Amino acid sequence: MFITNKASAALLLTGAMALAATSSATSMAATYVETPMFAAKVAAGELPSVDQRLPKIPSVVKMTGEKVIGRQGGELRTLIGRAKDVRLFVVYGYARLIGYNEKYELVPDIIQSVAVKDDRQFTFKLRQGHKWSDGHPFTSEDFRYWWEDVANNKRTSPAGPPRLLLSEGQPPVFEVLDKTTVRYTWPKANPFFLPRLAGASPLFIYRPAHYLKQYHDRYADPKTLKKLLRKHRTRSWASLHNRFDNMYRFDNPALPTLQPWVNNTRPPATRFIGVRNPYYHRIDEKGRQLPYVDKLIMIVSDGKLIAAKAGTGEVDLQARSLAFNNLTFLRENEKDGRFETYLWRIAKGAHVALYPNMNAADPVWAKLMRDVRFRRALSLGVDREAVNESLYFGLAIMGNNTMLPGSPLYRKAYQKQWAEYDPDLASELLDQIGLTEYNDDDIRLMPDGRPLEIIIETAGEDTEQTDVLELVSESWAEIGVKLYIKPSQREVFRNRIFSGQALMSVWSGLENGIATAQTNPEELAPRSQQQLMWPKWGQHYQTSGKVGQAPDMPEVQELSTLAAEWIESADPARKEEIWHRMLAIHADQVYSIGVIAGVLQPVVVKHGVMNVPKEGIYNWDPGAHFGIYRPDTFWLDR
Repeated sequence: MFITNKASAALLLTGAMALAATSSATSMAATYVETPMFAAKVAAGELPSVDQRLPKIPSVVKMTGEKVIGRQGGELRTLIGRAKDVRLFVVYGYARLIGYNEKYELVPDIIQSVAVKDDRQFTFKLRQGHKWSDGHPFTSEDFRYWWEDVANNKRTSPAGPPRLLLSEGQPPVFEVLDKTTVRYTWPKANPFFLPRLAGASPLFIYRPAHYLKQYHDRYADPKTLKKLLRKHRTRSWASLHNRFDNMYRFDNPALPTLQPWVNNTRPPATRFIGVRNPYYHRIDEKGRQLPYVDKLIMIVSDGKLIAAKAGTGEVDLQARSLAFNNLTFLRENEKDGRFETYLWRIAKGAHVALYPNMNAADPVWAKLMRDVRFRRALSLGVDREAVNESLYFGLAIMGNNTMLPGSPLYRKAYQKQWAEYDPDLASELLDQIGLTEYNDDDIRLMPDGRPLEIIIETAGEDTEQTDVLELVSESWAEIGVKLYIKPSQREVFRNRIFSGQALMSVWSGLENGIATAQTNPEELAPRSQQQLMWPKWGQHYQTSGKVGQAPDMPEVQELSTLAAEWIESADPARKEEIWHRMLAIHADQVYSIGVIAGVLQPVVVKHGVMNVPKEGIYNWDPGAHFGIYRPDTFWLDR
């Protein structure tokens, strides 16, 4: 989703509305409620009072729907599968310059407002008096420092500014207009900019300059910097700077933040404690500073044990590492564990999808994977109803990897084309290709005499994908195709796909299955090496042709052309036409084989944890899983 000119006005209006709503916030400064956790420090003079900690115009959060104004205090526990998941403090905290609300509209958050001109010029107005978590002012200097001294410094960023900040390869012109106003201007429209700022893993275009300058050779005292290099056993000041500068990884407790909770645990650890940010910019309508919860605690656990621990009541809020096949166990243990299990709809284009690697290194396999009849036959050979009934109680959506019914771009034809179980037609297509010979096990033979045995590689992180593949294997055997499952670690899994060694892989589908015509359709075109069906074509685009291969299939080339045209077009109707054409190409060409979608995500909520929606959408981007529902408003009624 991005802001059109019409929507830009809405975005500005939202900012103006926040200003109007919080103009009373300035007048109600005397009625701000001091946070109990900080009362003693305030009384002792160790911390400013709440009216001095908040921005002059804070962000006032209105409790809508079933949400109610809560109480401050307490600890909220959740489990993570590995220490690096400490970054979920940033994901769940979801403090962004611009963020999505529950209607998936982009609204100002950290900033007070943004003015958008022709989708290429963006002027941000910061909140006067806003401070980092250590109390230092958050100003335009933090944007200037990142742009000039980090993103455009060849030592800290050898490749230059991040690609996500480029539009058609061009960086923006950056301007500091005053202490609280910055501007970015591109030569051409950049509809990706605001959504990338609002992402689950956002584009951070600012840094705590006052903290990081101690590691930068342009600002640091040479003797002091030399001592720091010796202390941390690092030769390069740039390496030292980058080690301590990772806003998303969130593994440096000393790095000031604008998130609701500040991580105060340095890895390695098995228990990470996020303590409330005393300078956080949001308040509720009664003048209480958010977040409500004093501490968010993330406990590292073996991913295979998380469902069991959730079922015994060891967590307060959990969705990560829970799957639909855990539902029966969770429901049976709700009473003893003193929790409820909510079911949120997963919004990916497919919950499970198969990806034929059209960049396979084996020339015989590559030719088969690029033959649309082969891909169609494999899709027609999947008995999706058997998968749905056996694993998802018939509650999932069967069909292609495409838009879900909740999207205005949804068409039943996109979901069903070449996706109805038809083994006879599948066999006929395989015969047309010339795969008419069989071995003694009734498996078809490839043109070079090898049996048609497809190894599908998985990241090996859960059993759900394996369960789905076992059922696919049974239905594919009926059309003479043998399926083998090969699990591996995620890094190995991706590297084998990138190199073309993997013939086919299994993963989830389109990240955003509820897109609108104003959403960037880049997922449908070869734009990234991470796209499992054409990694080398995506890499070619990603590196501006330096690495990888240019697409050589007409329909894929058309997808690239359409994606570029969507960026250039200012006509909403044309943008919608482009989306439908791209979705139609995918449905017809079956670049990925969707199995099921719309699967329900179990969300374990301990009794007394308030303001967690009973019904929601569980999605990474947009959504940030819990983030879009503002966990800083969750509270404990115990």
